[in-house]
Amino acid sequence: MSVAHADDDEQTGTGGEVYHAEKNFSNGDFYTGQWADNLPHGQGKYLWTDGCMYVGEWYKGKTMGKGKFSWPSGATYEGEFRSGYMDGKGTYTGSAGDTYRGSWVMNLKHGQGTKSFCNGDYYEGEWRRGLQEGHGRYQWKNGNHYIGQWKNGMINGNGTMIWGNGNRYDGFWEDGLPKGNGTFRWVDGGFYVGVWSKDPKEQNGTYYPSGSPAGNLDWDPQQVFLVDLKDCKICPGEKVSILPSQKMTNWPALEGEYNQKQTGGKPRRMSVDGRLSNYSLENDGSNSVCGDGDLRDGNEGFGSNHLGDSDTRASRLILKIQPPKRQGETISKGHKNYDLMLNLQLGIRHSVGRPAPATSLDLKASAFDPREKVWTKFPSEGSKHTPPHQSCEFKWKDYCPVVFRTLRKLFNVDAADYMISICGNDALRELSSPGKSGSFFYLTNDDKYMIKTMKKAEVKVLIRMLPAYYNHVRAFENTLVTKFYGLHCVKLTGTAQKKVRFVIMGNLFCSEYAIHRRFDLKGSSHGRTTAKPESEIDATMTLKDLDLNFIFRLQKVWFQEFCRQVDRDCDFLEQERIMDYSLLVGLHFRDASSYRGSHTPPRTSGARTPKVNGEVDNDGAPRLSRADRDQLLFDPTRWASIKLGINMPARVEHTVRKSDCETQLIGEPTGEFFDVVLFFGIIDILQDYDISKKLEHAYKSMQYDPTSISAVDPKQYSKRFRDFIFRAFVEET
Repeated sequence: MSVAHADDDEQTGTGGEVYHAEKNFSNGDFYTGQWADNLPHGQGKYLWTDGCMYVGEWYKGKTMGKGKFSWPSGATYEGEFRSGYMDGKGTYTGSAGDTYRGSWVMNLKHGQGTKSFCNGDYYEGEWRRGLQEGHGRYQWKNGNHYIGQWKNGMINGNGTMIWGNGNRYDGFWEDGLPKGNGTFRWVDGGFYVGVWSKDPKEQNGTYYPSGSPAGNLDWDPQQVFLVDLKDCKICPGEKVSILPSQKMTNWPALEGEYNQKQTGGKPRRMSVDGRLSNYSLENDGSNSVCGDGDLRDGNEGFGSNHLGDSDTRASRLILKIQPPKRQGETISKGHKNYDLMLNLQLGIRHSVGRPAPATSLDLKASAFDPREKVWTKFPSEGSKHTPPHQSCEFKWKDYCPVVFRTLRKLFNVDAADYMISICGNDALRELSSPGKSGSFFYLTNDDKYMIKTMKKAEVKVLIRMLPAYYNHVRAFENTLVTKFYGLHCVKLTGTAQKKVRFVIMGNLFCSEYAIHRRFDLKGSSHGRTTAKPESEIDATMTLKDLDLNFIFRLQKVWFQEFCRQVDRDCDFLEQERIMDYSLLVGLHFRDASSYRGSHTPPRTSGARTPKVNGEVDNDGAPRLSRADRDQLLFDPTRWASIKLGINMPARVEHTVRKSDCETQLIGEPTGEFFDVVLFFGIIDILQDYDISKKLEHAYKSMQYDPTSISAVDPKQYSKRFRDFIFRAFVEET
């Protein structure tokens, strides 16, 4: 099925040597170029039967470096590739004449770039995830042009539109139209100043005519929407029919033809699509795979990655994780918190469902007043404003309702979906044990929202910092801090007079991907390990700093954005005197079936690496297949869901520690890499440095290293947190 040059024939079986080869595959594909370990490696040319062609650099079976990809339609991409993706600097020329020159990240335009559209339009500026976002200039063929802010491929934010006739609009935009404060100026000197909206009822302003006879005293601001902007449409551009990475990931002709079991202690081969073969997994002779797939420990420990005496105890273990089961216990009738759940659902339905005026994102200071709260009584028999219910009578309190309603709008939460998630027919689920703070956690059935009970002190902290929090999340769309959607209180009537305060937050791990590993990272070492035996560690358990056995590698653009946002968020928390927060990280291993195991950290925590068997949850809920998971990453229409900390494709490198010394938070890299999808965010942001934390710091400082404990001054906490996070997360090179 493959033909090599005669004088290269004897090199075919040697591992690692690069030689020239020509390969004719059974499906009709053809490759010519440098070859090593049964994979394209070096300069080479691959021609697919459908007419697609790649000429350029390869690395272990993937396009890596500079090259050119051609489509049968005549479209071409010439530039940098990484792991099969268009990634780096490059030029795409479409079959219809569209041309983009600039930065790419994983097949998407991302960074600075220019695009000439086939209809004659031109854009120069910033791009994010394939769309114009940030600052940019768009020139229409008819002479009109816009300079200003963009979001999701649309004019959005502050900017200036200048028409070919000299008229101009300076002000704010939303979804491609003037919205908010702005000024329209005519070339003759007349102008209109006011608040703009496509809805005439919301339009408000003052017209100042030029005084010349040409001035139009009957001018209507709605003409800007109906006439002036009629020809200012953004060209959508050309769609890419198939991505180079999709071609690189499925070469069935190679799979099986060249995957042969190696002998003599050699590493096993990989197929051209990067998937491991089914025969063996050997590590420099130190490990072997038995027929049942278990990984047995060899006599040489960790082989070439052996790092010290302490790791001789760390065996090459395999954790057969069943796909993560749904967390928590469903709260059904008879559960001790069943009435509380009914009260909560009744209150949310009342708060979110009641009519309210349209809210502006510019809130008045009075909306944040701590006294801004609404009490509602819910008698069992019902009232004029509340329905009858089966629970006992209770009172319901909304804290700062206008602020949280506006936050939900800011976070693009649909009111109907919000109510259905929390108050629908499905019951909430209570997590098995309360947190260290004593709070209880509840999950909605669709996993979108998490509800946490709160102490009075935490409520006070949230209300105190609410103005700064609102301004921060409004200013930074990619903030990693917890998203808060509502703050409420249930007060039971009768002799108990019990009050239960709770906050509704977004669930960071609500995803189509199963979370195989989760870590709670603070940057402190004292007590920062799980106290569970290895047999009790599963995919739902949250591990801690001293359990961490990975370095997270982000693409350059994402890494830079990650560093900027962590700095912004930490500055905000430090200014609010907040400490004891952590970065919650979830990992989904894209090829979990080949993730055979890891070196157990030399601790009793048992933080090991997973192997997933099957594609169905323990409760019978379906999980995505490998092909479907890959499709999420390769399908550009789905990439809009990839944001900082959400659905992020990345790589992790496995690490091990040299010893049990707690000062080594980040282990030594081993050179073992795994493709993952990352989820992360900053949680537990409601602990201020109060008297109790100051006393805790003083007491523990006498017993332990003051730098190792969690309770430290917010400034010191912020610095230590950043130092640790920026060592755990690095730029992919």
